[in-house]
Amino acid sequence: MSRLTVWNAGDTSVETTTEDAADIARILADINVRFERWDIAPLPPGASAEDVLAAYRPRLDAFMDGTAAGSSDVIRLTPDHPMKDALRQKFLDEHIHTEDEIRFFHEGSGNFVIHANGRVYDAHCTAGDLISVPADYKHWFDAGEAPNFTALRVFTDTSGWTPHYTGTDMAKRFPADTQ
Repeated sequence: MSRLTVWNAGDTSVETTTEDAADIARILADINVRFERWDIAPLPPGASAEDVLAAYRPRLDAFMDGTAAGSSDVIRLTPDHPMKDALRQKFLDEHIHTEDEIRFFHEGSGNFVIHANGRVYDAHCTAGDLISVPADYKHWFDAGEAPNFTALRVFTDTSGWTPHYTGTDMAKRFPADTQ
């Protein structure tokens, strides 16, 4: 189930926690982060990237018409992936990207943790969730020690995904709640 936890970044107190998708969307909209729920395509578990893209193509095309994004692909990370630890580590520290980071979770889950306006927003995204973190927003991503997700990625230029680390300890002070 999707969940949002918001902390005060100064004193680490929890300000709110909700599992209501409308509340999550409303709270994240206050910081210009887009959150939506989409219906899950009826595909078998572990469907190919091509089948996942084809199943969501009409919705994806409509979404991309309303953004500057130009293309999409599928990323799948499983507990047995040989590079899972390295991939996880790459995004665990607070960083920014030079373009929006847009993900739609077809299977599994992961946490986008956003540091904005003196707060930390931990968005636990599950199958059916779309999240768009604007360019230059401080954030980190964690799918846990045994990541298991399939997600659509929407982008204009993949070089915009290069993480630019902030050098803070925010991600260590506010680890994602991947449960």
